[in-house]
Amino acid sequence: MRSLRRLIRPAGLLTLTLMGAAVTVGCASLDERQRAWIFQPGKATWGGGAVAADGMDEVWIDYRDTQDRPVRLNGLWLDQPQADAPVLLYLHGARWNVRSSAMRMRRLHSLGYAVLGIDYRGFGLSTDELPSEQSAIEDARAAWDWLARERPGRSRTVFGHSLGGAIAVALAAQVDDEAGVIVEGTFTSIPDVVSSFRWGWLPVGPLITQRFEAVEQVDRIGSPLLVVHGSEDRLIPPELGRALYERAREPKRYVLVEGGSHHNTNAVGLDRYREAVAELFGLAAPADSPGAAR
Repeated sequence: MRSLRRLIRPAGLLTLTLMGAAVTVGCASLDERQRAWIFQPGKATWGGGAVAADGMDEVWIDYRDTQDRPVRLNGLWLDQPQADAPVLLYLHGARWNVRSSAMRMRRLHSLGYAVLGIDYRGFGLSTDELPSEQSAIEDARAAWDWLARERPGRSRTVFGHSLGGAIAVALAAQVDDEAGVIVEGTFTSIPDVVSSFRWGWLPVGPLITQRFEAVEQVDRIGSPLLVVHGSEDRLIPPELGRALYERAREPKRYVLVEGGSHHNTNAVGLDRYREAVAELFGLAAPADSPGAAR
């Protein structure tokens, strides 16, 4: 998401304007560049994440996308001792692969969830192609359906961090069998994020093809929604998380974690998470749940 700032530099604006004109005659360059800038798909794993991922089970999800192309997704699975424990689908943000999110996955596991985290196409070991808004949502839906088949009878909640939050909202707006939705450090739309930057007054909005209009979909969610944001988030302003919350239907809850940044809100605010999850979803974390201290 950090690379979006390049979109609003004057030179970048000129480039985008020229590329936008090219798009009108069928050129795909603008779309491809935005997909690369927004997703920053990575193969590398942050060192601490690799340590936290140790002991998780590797998962492979094979399916055919809407263009009938074969897709293979790689993921990590961390179960609970209880066979009927609720399941949480973890959708990560830009740049880092799923193993880099393993610490956050363990913290959510400490709340009582069995957790499945996946890499979208272009990330980690998943099918190697440049992801898009559409393909990422398709990948999330494939993982959601995989959980229904492989873990039948268990309630499922979807979680998304940052860009993954917009994907989580889109998924939840499509399905009607989710027990709840949790988003952290998430926004209303990519154009709104760009507008929050220093040069956000420049008219680049119409040129944005990967829009992630979560604000237009959040009111279609038919389950409880928890929106969490860090007060010190310098990448995605808390106001955008609050605006997303305001557009959602009840039941819902907004949690502003004091001192939380874009990356550490999950750790700093774990107790707030525990309280909100118990109140909104009726889930009480095991007293001795492993991973809480990581």
